[in-house]
Amino acid sequence: MKLDFTKDIKRNVTASAINSFLKLFFPFLNRSLFLWLLGPKYLGLNGLFVSILGVLSLAELGFGSAIHASLYKTVADDNNTLMCAYLQFYRKIYRYVGTFIFIIGLCLMPFLRKLIHGTIPPDLNLYILYLIHLTNTAFSYFFFAYRGCILGAHNRKDVLSNINTLVTIIQYVSVCLVLLLTRNYYYYVLTTVTFTVLGNLLIFKESRRLFPNIEPNGKLPDEIRNQVLMKVRSIFLHKIGGVISHQADNIVISAFLGLISIAIYGNYYYVVTSVCGLVSSAYASMPGGFGNKIHTESKEENFALFMRMSRFTQVLILWCASMMIALYQPFISFWTKGNPMLLRHSLTPLLMVLYFYIHQSRQILLTFKSAALLWDQDKWKPIIAGAVNLSLNFTMIINLPDEYKLDGVILSTIVSFALIQIPWETHVVFTCFFNHTQELQYWKQHASFAVLAVMQCFLTWSAANMVTMERALQRLIVKGIAAAIVSSLLTLFFFQSDIKEFLARRKEASTSA
Repeated sequence: MKLDFTKDIKRNVTASAINSFLKLFFPFLNRSLFLWLLGPKYLGLNGLFVSILGVLSLAELGFGSAIHASLYKTVADDNNTLMCAYLQFYRKIYRYVGTFIFIIGLCLMPFLRKLIHGTIPPDLNLYILYLIHLTNTAFSYFFFAYRGCILGAHNRKDVLSNINTLVTIIQYVSVCLVLLLTRNYYYYVLTTVTFTVLGNLLIFKESRRLFPNIEPNGKLPDEIRNQVLMKVRSIFLHKIGGVISHQADNIVISAFLGLISIAIYGNYYYVVTSVCGLVSSAYASMPGGFGNKIHTESKEENFALFMRMSRFTQVLILWCASMMIALYQPFISFWTKGNPMLLRHSLTPLLMVLYFYIHQSRQILLTFKSAALLWDQDKWKPIIAGAVNLSLNFTMIINLPDEYKLDGVILSTIVSFALIQIPWETHVVFTCFFNHTQELQYWKQHASFAVLAVMQCFLTWSAANMVTMERALQRLIVKGIAAAIVSSLLTLFFFQSDIKEFLARRKEASTSA
């Protein structure tokens, strides 16, 4: 079965964009209420639990990614019997994973207090709260979560996004009401468990409605099962590196600097993850389409699509980066009500924007790499990059002055991305799937965008910095308008041909439809 890439992308991007916007608004409201009603220590504790359980999720080993990618060819071949066998195997694995996470999580409970530098809120029982968080994480692997792979393999990420949107609205309205009415962290955490189960039940219902003939049944042939296990070994190493790069930072900050430092770091990092969520709506729907095209079209056609999608997302990333550099610090100042304890110097937002740009610039490459099943070729990359990141974390926290310790944590991640992960994964894709000449084209494209990014960010920041008003909200709004005008005009000037091509393709697609 050859999937309609353009139709699927339009449908998936629309659903994903709506979901991303809601995941920007509601968590922001939730985090704000946390900060204003409970205080930064509660916020820091919540961030610590999320990071610890993110590490425990390594128990999944990468089976989800391996099976998702393996299903692309199964869909292309219209082999429902094999897909049912994959689903049966996946269900069994997820039950083991959920049980294992819960048991290992219980074993970590005696060491929780050692991971927190300084005091914790006196009215909280650290262990009861952790147990509720742990139960929520373990539950995410039960109640039909495995069936999401059916929708992903058929490039129906729009269905998953719509389910996520519905659950997000109900969940965050509920937890915000809980915070406003009770100001009780225990009730807040208990409420989240309910919606984890609800989301999985909705995935089950929709997957059965759309694909009624695909049920967990049968047994994977030994040869295919061994292939999945080989992929899992490589993906697991990638997951270890990802956890070190993204989750270990909070744990290191908690152990050395305390819960308030986690809250400060989390506020700045939240802005990055929120904007990343909006940008990801452009490429999160692509893996199924890429996976299908890899098995149905030539490498030249795949490269043309890859470069077109890469350039499109780069334009979006550049615009977002220029807006962030102009509004980051004013927004944090307004959000935290100018609390000096929660504000950082100007180097912190600058590093965060650099982190955003580097991290997002590699996402299309990673999406294609995953769809092409290129995991084994750079399986040691995330381990080496993670070790460098973690080593730099410790080095910078120990040796830098207090006011720059958090900046050292951010810089450690940037260094590991820029010097190890990006060059390595790029080499793998262009050695194992494309060719050296095409790799040069790719690097040339990124170099030109990097130069334009520096120019556009500087000019946008300069325009916003000219705005000086006393009232914080008024100043933020006017700065935002100035930044949007300058950044948009520069984008239109730099990328006239891209915008014309995009509009032409859209018109052509509408005509053919």
